[in-house]
Amino acid sequence: MTEYDYESLGLVAGLEIHQQLDTATKLFCQCPTELREPAESTRSFTRYLHPTRSELGELDDAAVEESKVEREFEYLAYDTTCLVEEDDEPPHELDEEALETTLEVAQLMDMSPVDQAHVMRKIVVDGSNTTGFQRSSLIATDGEIETSEGTVGIEDMLLEEESAQRVEETDDGVRYSLDRLGIPLVEIGTSPDISSPEQALEAAERIGMLLRSTGKVKRGLGTIRQDVNVSIEEGARVEIKGVQSLDDIDDIVRNEVARQAELVEIRDELAEREASVGDVQDVTAVFEETESGVIGGALSSGGSVMAVPLYDFDGIVGREIAPDRRLGTELSDHAKRHGAGGIFHTDELPAYGVTEEEVAALRDAVGAGEAQSASNSASGEQPRAGPEDAVAIVAADTEIAESAIEAAAERAETALEGVPEETRGANDDGTTRYLRPLPGAARMYPETDVPPVEPDPSEVPEPELLTAKVDRYQDEYDLGEGLAEQVAYGEYMPLFEDVVADGVDPTLAASTLESTLTELRRDDVPVEKLTREHLEGVLRMVEDGDLPNEGVGALLTALAAEPDRTAEEAAEEEGLGGADEDEVREAIAEVVERNESQVEEEGMQAFSGLMGECMGALRGKADGDLVSELLREEIQKQA
Repeated sequence: MTEYDYESLGLVAGLEIHQQLDTATKLFCQCPTELREPAESTRSFTRYLHPTRSELGELDDAAVEESKVEREFEYLAYDTTCLVEEDDEPPHELDEEALETTLEVAQLMDMSPVDQAHVMRKIVVDGSNTTGFQRSSLIATDGEIETSEGTVGIEDMLLEEESAQRVEETDDGVRYSLDRLGIPLVEIGTSPDISSPEQALEAAERIGMLLRSTGKVKRGLGTIRQDVNVSIEEGARVEIKGVQSLDDIDDIVRNEVARQAELVEIRDELAEREASVGDVQDVTAVFEETESGVIGGALSSGGSVMAVPLYDFDGIVGREIAPDRRLGTELSDHAKRHGAGGIFHTDELPAYGVTEEEVAALRDAVGAGEAQSASNSASGEQPRAGPEDAVAIVAADTEIAESAIEAAAERAETALEGVPEETRGANDDGTTRYLRPLPGAARMYPETDVPPVEPDPSEVPEPELLTAKVDRYQDEYDLGEGLAEQVAYGEYMPLFEDVVADGVDPTLAASTLESTLTELRRDDVPVEKLTREHLEGVLRMVEDGDLPNEGVGALLTALAAEPDRTAEEAAEEEGLGGADEDEVREAIAEVVERNESQVEEEGMQAFSGLMGECMGALRGKADGDLVSELLREEIQKQA
């Protein structure tokens, strides 16, 4: 990849971090915040969504474009789904637990809470909300964090409801699951103070650490999402949505800078060529005998082939602007938003079953190719441009083909101007794709069904930073630095603190939650099925002397296999409870007796081999120190 001088390019970037909160109930109802499997749904219903006007009578451009594609939205409901989630009942008051957690985060970022928080409606018509909008409330403003490249301002923090989870595409639209809809979510927006990809990553990591310091945020894939706003001096502000992995942020910024820089170069070259975009034309007749599977399939279904000439664009439509993405990919993204499968263009043809003869006929049909004489131009015929023309085509249902090629033509027009402001989606490879225009102020209007609240940070304690926890775990609990860091930054940190406060040995709790669970996961034990109650119960049994340390792994494995049981029930059914000293001595004596000749010959040197056999015979029912002590006694008797 080309190395860019980000300062000379005028790189400006900002972050929007969306983090789910780990509350007992959802933001505007009393439903649980646990995710479900789609197979568990008990019923479904469908909706069609359309944009609504703001208080000033305006329509948001992003919502209008989203609504151009007619789609049916199906929602999977569960035995926990309520009327609020279905939009059949007004929302309840803002969840107090979620508000308190948000104020904790605000303290960690030196933010000022608002005097009064009002809930607003943000128009969303992609089906991810049954209402057609997302409820959101500004809670705090004017904070900051520190990075190695300087201070990054935190402009605002909003508390809002999570969207429904997209399950799959259907023949008529999209299927969503309502389990995630309404989970409390904080949205943290930075100032545009970030000037390098590395600083963007560092800022995101810092914010993530502060969020986890509360111990009240959800963990795991999809519970935190990063949006990145990127622009360069000659480019435009682009919002990149849905960066799932923190480690991708710097690559996303690098690739977007490269894309914008390439688009600026394309703009300049097109200006030098005096390029232009022609009129959309029906070229179905050119492909009546085609052997192209894509085009032939569309025509056999009664569709059409629509084309737009791109005068002096030859060689530019196929130019790479990001890894494996070209200007033609951008045109294709816009066409896809209108229902087409994509576009073909002459920078890549002949190919896909399209012949050289068909390409020549296509150029001729739309007036792309050899320059036409001045007399022809004067007679009113469309002038034919020089040899650097390109043509883009769409083959689909006639209505779709027309709207899709118009969208591709509009995107080609913006290439003449440079970088368009837009919202893009993050791809897994660090590139992005077009989603929709940038939203404007017209998408927000007040939510009249929820009363305002007055945030009171005075009784909200400031959370301890994870970095401070690491130091404290070492000092107070005598944990090694590595284990202390694993616990502090791990998903079980809140559980660790709770069980230790309740008397469980810190080393036992830390090694179980970090080392033992990691080992079981590597052995393909489904540890994700273990609940907080399971883990708490196992640790409590060890602390009470009802389970030896050596039985922890076996009991957790049994619970993961049958999670409906409690720790006590599983221990009893699996025979994993602690054995008394007489039982242990008897088991050891049997092992020594079986290996009598080895003991007589080797004496105490037989200890190591017999120790493993004794532990296996006891199946984790006895503490290792006790087994060691009694085994030595038995060997000494026989020696």
